[in-house]
Amino acid sequence: MRTTLTVPADPAPVVLDTGSTALLVIDMQRDFLLPGGFGESLGNDVGRLQQVVPPLRRVLAACREAGLLVVHTREGHLPDLSDCPPAKLGRGAPSSRIGDPGRYGRILVRGEYGHDIVDELAPLPGEPVVDKPGKGAFYATDLEDRLRATGVRTLLVTGVTTEVCVHTTVREANDRGYECVVLGDCVGSYDPEFQRVGLAMVSAQGGLFGWVSDSAALLGALAPLTTTTAPTP
Repeated sequence: MRTTLTVPADPAPVVLDTGSTALLVIDMQRDFLLPGGFGESLGNDVGRLQQVVPPLRRVLAACREAGLLVVHTREGHLPDLSDCPPAKLGRGAPSSRIGDPGRYGRILVRGEYGHDIVDELAPLPGEPVVDKPGKGAFYATDLEDRLRATGVRTLLVTGVTTEVCVHTTVREANDRGYECVVLGDCVGSYDPEFQRVGLAMVSAQGGLFGWVSDSAALLGALAPLTTTTAPTP
């Protein structure tokens, strides 16, 4: 059943049609979030990304219950790395680059344990999982075809990292005419300043790339459709 919801957001409240809104969960992968994984090997504090999991888990449950389309993405490459450009392949410290052996298998290689999504946010059967070779979820994927086939026009954007794959995807979506609502506590960065500035850029100038809201606001708006309780502020 299609329902219209109003969600408090910056720079202004946003009206959602549940029939044309999807939850996009970007790259919540073990390689990025787990201790000893690729993210930590680069000197990052993965605990900052792990803070995203509890609120996102609540949002995921509520969106499923409300009947919204849920789409997951994973950044990674074919085992022969033929879809990984040299400019990306050569980044990082030697022995800690894409395709190298890591704690959770070959780093960012499809089919490896580390490439998959963390257990707490695992996709349900039937939920689309888009494997992407780039930062943005639209590049070299069928995401746009999937969204258009289901009539989606608005994306609730979550995942990691805020300034890289989330921001790139929001910009790509904006260019394609999609409305984006970024849930600030459901996206994360290894760097607090990148997190702050990344969110500010989305809603700047009257909503340059979309809106910024949070899990409590969304869960409150979805409450008539679900039994999921909004987190206490």
